[in-house]
Amino acid sequence: MQDIKDIIAGCVRGEKRHQDALYKKFSSLLFGICLRYTKNRMEAQDVLQEVFVKVFKNIHTYQHDGSFEGWLRRIAVNTSITNYRRNQKHAYQADIDEIVAHNDEPVHMEDLEYTAEEMMTCIQRLPSGYRTVFNLYVIEGMMHKEIADMLGIDVNTSKSQLSRAKSYLQRELTDLSKIKMQHA
Repeated sequence: MQDIKDIIAGCVRGEKRHQDALYKKFSSLLFGICLRYTKNRMEAQDVLQEVFVKVFKNIHTYQHDGSFEGWLRRIAVNTSITNYRRNQKHAYQADIDEIVAHNDEPVHMEDLEYTAEEMMTCIQRLPSGYRTVFNLYVIEGMMHKEIADMLGIDVNTSKSQLSRAKSYLQRELTDLSKIKMQHA
């Protein structure tokens, strides 16, 4: 396994084998990030490709004073947010269409567990505005002010989107629990 400093240096020189090594080492991690902010795997693949284009174009600007993985993650999040903004003009229509009525009967979930895949599926079902704020707040640990600035929305909009995302996820997980209980 090549040392990451050697890989970075090779990428700065534009060497394909080092670019391939960087892609192999980090593509899964970055794909997971992109997937959290997109509607499906195909869109996430497109965003991932944009991420690597930006990484290879700007790798010479990496200063080696912080985590390289953190630098890559920030590029992936920012590229995903750019993709979100680009698609935002259609988001409000899609959000309304995606919100459906759910039966609010209580479910006892003490014995139910969710796999990572089930959780990811539920998160991906979130309307795009909810999903983006949820990921930035819960996964990336950003504050509402930062989210609002990044997305060009009001702080209260960020807070309400997060609240709605949590409610939506709770309904999705309740529905999933009901299905699991029927098959148990």
